[in-house]
Amino acid sequence: MENINETAEKDIEFVQRELNRLIRDRELCTILGEECTDRMAKWDSIIDQKKDEPFSLVVIGDFKRGKSTIINAILGKNVAPTNVAPETFTINCISYGDVPSVEAVLKNGKRVNLMKDDLRRDRLSELLDFFPGELDYVDVRSDAEILKDIRIVDTPGLSDLDELDNQVQEFLLKADAVIYVASALSPFSESEQFFIASHIVPLNFSRLFVLVNMIDAMNTMEDIEKIVNRVQERCDNIMPNASVYGISGIDEYRRKIGLNRPDIKGFQDYYENEFLKFEIAMKREIIVQKDMIRQQRVFSMLKIMLNDTLNRLNIISEMLRMDRERLNELSADMQAECTALASALERKKPIIRLCVTEMMQEAERWMYEFFSKLREDIVACRTNAAVNDVEKHFYSFLMDKVGEAYRRCLEIHQQRLNDVIKDLGNELSRKLGIENLSVQNTSAGEIVNINSLEVADTVKQAAVQGMTSGTFPSATMDAFRKILHKKRQNEIIDTTLENYDDIRNNTVKDLKSLYKNFEDYAYEQLDKIYQNQAEIGSETIAQAMEMSKNLDNENVRRNLEKASEIVIGAVEVLKKY
Repeated sequence: MENINETAEKDIEFVQRELNRLIRDRELCTILGEECTDRMAKWDSIIDQKKDEPFSLVVIGDFKRGKSTIINAILGKNVAPTNVAPETFTINCISYGDVPSVEAVLKNGKRVNLMKDDLRRDRLSELLDFFPGELDYVDVRSDAEILKDIRIVDTPGLSDLDELDNQVQEFLLKADAVIYVASALSPFSESEQFFIASHIVPLNFSRLFVLVNMIDAMNTMEDIEKIVNRVQERCDNIMPNASVYGISGIDEYRRKIGLNRPDIKGFQDYYENEFLKFEIAMKREIIVQKDMIRQQRVFSMLKIMLNDTLNRLNIISEMLRMDRERLNELSADMQAECTALASALERKKPIIRLCVTEMMQEAERWMYEFFSKLREDIVACRTNAAVNDVEKHFYSFLMDKVGEAYRRCLEIHQQRLNDVIKDLGNELSRKLGIENLSVQNTSAGEIVNINSLEVADTVKQAAVQGMTSGTFPSATMDAFRKILHKKRQNEIIDTTLENYDDIRNNTVKDLKSLYKNFEDYAYEQLDKIYQNQAEIGSETIAQAMEMSKNLDNENVRRNLEKASEIVIGAVEVLKKY
């Protein structure tokens, strides 16, 4: 293993060294353009930080999920503050130190010594106003043994995806591994699933640990198994390499520091065994393999960097093969095409309108079929379900079923809408002549894919918020509340059936309203694709024309050939990883 790691480190150093040859070459930097070389330099700096910083395990999840308690349970010490409220919104980086300490790290680089008690919500809120700069994160040092191998990052809760703090995103991007904490009391909501799908899955972590905390609040082993299995099923649909564990963070923390552990339900051994399973898996799949994980993430970044640079070199090389007259013709053609496309774009919008209308009608039909079947299932509960099961699970069953049907409509149609936007974007590329410049797989081509995926993400996020952020029709929610307050079996079923039409009609109405908004999202993205495609085409031609006037083309060709050889050589080295 050491020989493999040493070889990998040498290959990383070689590739970085080769890329630095390009960054330091002034002539080549002039040819590539300032934006390209700045991006290369930034990537190089991030990779250097990645190699020097400790292995980073980021713990993330919504508010009130017990993240800090779980961290303290992992450490076996009271290190992470457990009473930080949303108002303080601090990130706590917990790493090894022979002498425990706490420092506030400011964005201007300054550090302020703190006492452990300063991390209390009220105390820290007072101190923030007196810091000589804006707080970046809190640096917490502890002598816990596990911290000799990894750094643990305790993040604020993700209460609102629209307001996801930039700092949390930055730490997530720099993370080597992630633990996502959910709650057995609110198991894996739509917003939690969306966050994993949109913010964690794209980062290609080799493993995700999902901890369903607070299982000690469940009354039976059957309840615990249902919750954990439900979360595992939903994770499998989003990120198949996720491992789910039902745990009690507070019980494990109390066990490790020797406090009393109330065991009214008799599940103490189960709590301990499940946490132990998680810790064994974390050690086996993260700590033991941390060097390999770190290297793979660096390799991924280097590959992105090399591909981007090689694409840029290919664009410029092909542009140089065109003579001055052809460039002038191409520039004039592009200007004329842009003018024509601006009005042609408006004529494309009815295609989106028709597509969304068809989706909406299909979704409406699906939902009416779903509610018809659901009514049959509810009526069957009168005779087939035990009273206790109805009391405990009926409300969550009903909400889950309606929410799942609502989400599935949007999941199916967001991909269809995504394909429509992608096809229209590719058509724009062809009409603007960008494919003729051999960049269909480079930045311009990627813009089509990236922006069409943004439509998908926007659609999915809108769907999630429709089910979790209060945009569900008030009449429907009133009906659900009436059901929630009923206790006896017949009462809860009768109340559900009495309000059934309201639930169905308002859900369909809300769904149709959301589909109407899809048109605006799609129009915005199509406009964005057009603008980006036009700008890229015009800027590329302008750069080639400028080079043909001011630079020695033969010298430029030699430099491009040299740069291509460097990049292709580096790509070959990385092919084995």
